[in-house]
Amino acid sequence: MITVLVVDDSALVRALLSEMIDNHPLLTLVGAAANAFIAKRMVNELKPDVITLDVEMPEVNGLVFLDRLMKARPTPVVMFSSLTEQGALATMEALALGAVDFLPKPKLDIANKVKEFEQELTDKILLASQAKLDIMPTSTQTVRNVSEVSNLSLVAIGASTGGTEAIRHILMELPKSFPAVVVSQHMPKGFTQSFAQRLNSLCQLTVVEATQGQPIKQGHVYIAPGDYHLEIQDTNDGYKIKLSQTDKVNNHRPSIDVMFNSVAQIAGRRAAGVLLTGMGKDGAQGLAQMKQAGGETIAQSEASCLIYGMPKEAVRIGAASQQKDLADISSALYQWARLKSLK
Repeated sequence: MITVLVVDDSALVRALLSEMIDNHPLLTLVGAAANAFIAKRMVNELKPDVITLDVEMPEVNGLVFLDRLMKARPTPVVMFSSLTEQGALATMEALALGAVDFLPKPKLDIANKVKEFEQELTDKILLASQAKLDIMPTSTQTVRNVSEVSNLSLVAIGASTGGTEAIRHILMELPKSFPAVVVSQHMPKGFTQSFAQRLNSLCQLTVVEATQGQPIKQGHVYIAPGDYHLEIQDTNDGYKIKLSQTDKVNNHRPSIDVMFNSVAQIAGRRAAGVLLTGMGKDGAQGLAQMKQAGGETIAQSEASCLIYGMPKEAVRIGAASQQKDLADISSALYQWARLKSLK
């Protein structure tokens, strides 16, 4: 059984989460804390496998508690955040501090949404219990220039759980002269803009949340907006962004497979694909399509993945040209871009 501690200042939320956790056959609620002081004592006494933690709490907020927790007793944490700009920014900080995943605070006034939220909550707790902590390498932010490359050269990166920090690590080590990058990260609507803003503040590359019809330019990174698939279009003026809200693929929108398939079809051998940490199979078939089209394909190694699900499937079906530790992926992409610039 997976033991869970709920930390939230709302008695209603504590009761609701506690009931949902207790209803699951694989989960056991070991406690519910109203503040960080009680939570600290419970963590030391009960040693839970997973903690659910509210970002916004009085006195000591969730981020301060999370930071102290990860230094004293690293434990998989699923954060709760409000659907506001401030909440989204706090979520990005929580993921940087070591939280495994997050959930937007639910709107529980509609009965059918409660069951949907319960499924998502328990799925994320189960997933968090499998996460490997303390695997993130230190970013060196290596500055290396790439000679002028064709605007037709393109990198596509896909990720899910654990991906926000993995993507940050890769992009921080790439120079502003690098080819264009498109990214599909499994993330709900309302959070991708803050994700893009945070990356833009840390990287030499210009990072933006993608918009419909946007020209794809060298030195820029385009993040798929939450709840939209991202594809590329080949026009007389070069590559452009195509966004759509067609059906979910692999239960995701944005779907990594949708993006990879588009890149394979349009960019072919001029593209490189990278599939990072995450549960499930999204991206594996698309990476195979990129490889078949002549593109370079990289799967993150098991040793460096928070969750070795999607890369594992890509390796299983032979979609990856190479497996790389997270610390080595930016160097591999740099070498690929350098070769492209010589052709």
